[in-house]
Amino acid sequence: MGRKVSFRDKEPSGPGRKARKQGDPKFSKEFMGASDGPKKLSHKQKKRAAKRVQKEQKFLGKKEKVKAQLKEKKMQLLEDSSDEEPSEMANGFKKGKMRQNFVSLKPAASDSELDSEMDEDMDEDAVKIGNLDDVSEDSGSEERDDFDGDDDGDLLPFEKASKKLKEKAREDKKLAEEELKLNIADQEEFKLPEEGDEEGPKSLDEVQQRIREIMRVLADFKAHRQEGKSRQDYMDVLRKDLCLYYSYNDFLMSTLMNIFPLGELVEFLEASETERPLTIRTNNLKTRRRDLATKLIDRGVNLDPIGPWSKVGLVIYSAQVPLGATPEYLAGHYTIQGASSMLPVMALAPQENERILDMCAAPGGKSSHIASLMKNTGVLVSNDANSERIKAVIGNFHRLGVVNAIVSCEDGVKFPKIMAGFDRVLLDAPCTGTGVIAKDASVKASKSQVDVQRCYNLQRKLILSAIDCLSAKSPSGGYLVYSTCSILPEENEWVIDYALKKRNVKLVPTGLDFGVEGFVNYRQHRFHPSLNLTRRYYPHTHNMDGFFVAKLKKFSDTLPPGSEPNDNDEEPFENTLSKEDKKELERQTKIENFSGKQPKKVKKDKKHIIKDFSKQINGKKPAQKPVQEKNNPDTPKAATTEIKKSSNAQDKVHQKVGKTLKKIKQKNRAFIKREQMKSIKKKGPIKEKGRNKKF
Repeated sequence: MGRKVSFRDKEPSGPGRKARKQGDPKFSKEFMGASDGPKKLSHKQKKRAAKRVQKEQKFLGKKEKVKAQLKEKKMQLLEDSSDEEPSEMANGFKKGKMRQNFVSLKPAASDSELDSEMDEDMDEDAVKIGNLDDVSEDSGSEERDDFDGDDDGDLLPFEKASKKLKEKAREDKKLAEEELKLNIADQEEFKLPEEGDEEGPKSLDEVQQRIREIMRVLADFKAHRQEGKSRQDYMDVLRKDLCLYYSYNDFLMSTLMNIFPLGELVEFLEASETERPLTIRTNNLKTRRRDLATKLIDRGVNLDPIGPWSKVGLVIYSAQVPLGATPEYLAGHYTIQGASSMLPVMALAPQENERILDMCAAPGGKSSHIASLMKNTGVLVSNDANSERIKAVIGNFHRLGVVNAIVSCEDGVKFPKIMAGFDRVLLDAPCTGTGVIAKDASVKASKSQVDVQRCYNLQRKLILSAIDCLSAKSPSGGYLVYSTCSILPEENEWVIDYALKKRNVKLVPTGLDFGVEGFVNYRQHRFHPSLNLTRRYYPHTHNMDGFFVAKLKKFSDTLPPGSEPNDNDEEPFENTLSKEDKKELERQTKIENFSGKQPKKVKKDKKHIIKDFSKQINGKKPAQKPVQEKNNPDTPKAATTEIKKSSNAQDKVHQKVGKTLKKIKQKNRAFIKREQMKSIKKKGPIKEKGRNKKF
């Protein structure tokens, strides 16, 4: 390789090891091609050098101009300050005193020093301005002109390409700025549609644009509002547009607008349009999560732990095999379960050798999770009222190896009469499913106030029955976990607040480290202050299905005063509503009672009409004699005339009906004859006892 050539003569640094090293090689001037005269430049180099000199001269000229302008400005400022000083002194002594104190911090400077400082400041300012605003644009444009003036033959290919790219970038930037200005102008001119205007947005893009504009106006309503329009007018238009864009009904959208702020509402709606990541739960009765993860990775599954809050959950990003048909799934090493479905069992915290009840167990995901935490000890009662869904519970228990469970199919409301004295109870109550819209999109258009009322009534009954199944004397338990896959306060906070009034229970922390606190205030309603211990989960904040979890502890088996064991129907749903909600419910259901079903119409008995038709002769009914009351033989003549008129009117009606029936019968007979004649032509005459039947 050899040593690198250094053309600088270095003196040795002193006696030592470095000084004894071999010196740099030296070459003769003739060999290096050096000459005493100046280096000859090519034509292109001379041209470029001349341009550089011209640019330097232009820049120096501009710098001098900027200096002169700065001097003039500073002189004007000094003159203005000298004129204003007497007036300021006349205005007050305090300001002058403060100025004297502020100036006295530095020693007085001479005139020469001030002039030198001014020159330095002007030089600095001139350089700054020349580099930023005043000089950069002009010099950049001139450089661009000079650069454009070069011959294309002087530039290399990559220089030409970079030149074109820079020009294109400048044009794109100008177009973007112009488009931004136009958009801002359009936004400022946004106005709400008038009541008579039937023409709305023609496409979803226009609807989305109008939603954004209304959100922008509502964010700063005082600055951007339209004269003569209230906030409610904007909210009504926004609700209609959101219903149109996301396919919700008016009731559900208005409820969501009451729950979320406007910015968070759009995030929730967008998150509900996309499905949540697929998650699985490891069955600790048969394997460990690490071993299961290695096996699934070998099968081409891309996965990660679900989070620090769970030791058994795995989130699946992609898989080359169906997760419901792998050997590990069929062997019961894991089960497919949502992330939010693991939270109620974690809040319940079951212990070994306990008696636990899962009141609404189907399809068995939470029950199997409880059994794995109990390590197949104690007794687990899995109940569900649906006999068809209970079959899935039995199948999952067999596959996952659960052996400490009793499966029952009973009504949860009547379960305290069958069995009680449990240490812990899990109630995953049936609900409207507004938290799992991504799984079932029909919820957006099918749910109404009547459905919420039905679920609310059922949930009240179930939670009281679940509390009655608990034993307050349990040494390790007495806990109830109430959960729903709904985000409506009517199905969550209202039910818990009702249970706190009707039973001797209290709310305790759920033990979950994350989640949004439950509502204590919702519109005009006020709930128990301890409801902040409950937890809410949303798809747009926690990336899991919408869920509600509350944990209650029973501290006494006695009932509070004023409540009875069978008081499930004591407080109707309408008593918990305000006047506005009651009017809205009546408007939607259009019935006086709150049963949710319209009364069946009673069919009139028409047998008497048939009897009258049987007595007709040639479409006419014999005249009936006027009926006289036996008890009152002395009826007045006016009454008899009225009876005769009514009987004559009835006779006319019967005659018309008889004529129509007669015509129908004749048509039917003719139709039957035609059909028989067609069959005879095809098959021949019908033989009956050796004779041909003639028509």
